Amino acid sequence: QVQLVESGGGSVQPGGSLSLSCAASGFTLDYYAIGWFRQAPGKEREAVSCIGRRDGSTKYADSVKGRFTGSRDNAKNTAFLQMNSLKPEDTGVYYCGAVWIRTYNDYCGLIAGEYEYWGQGTQVTVSS
Repeated sequence: QVQLVESGGGSVQPGGSLSLSCAASGFTLDYYAIGWFRQAPGKEREAVSCIGRRDGSTKYADSVKGRFTGSRDNAKNTAFLQMNSLKPEDTGVYYCGAVWIRTYNDYCGLIAGEYEYWGQGTQVTVSS
């Protein structure tokens, strides 16, 4: 069955780091762009980052540029989000999504509605 599973969330102090993983099963992630989104309590889901089919073809929300890095390892059928210099406002449930892209190009989108498959989310809490 098609499945995405996020892992790596937890509780850290401001300035700390976390690395999230998004493992795909039931399909080949090579053919999909990946999006990372988060939802804080009382707020709408917002885009964090996306990665096209090619590792390195990334976009970032302004709020995380310079602090977060999205990547993928297609051989492992897994995407990643490295989060550094975490702030309390980074707190939320982080989700990965996948959308099939017909050709091997650099496209990815920061709109949640573009994504076909979603993981269950992993909680990230940044507090002192």
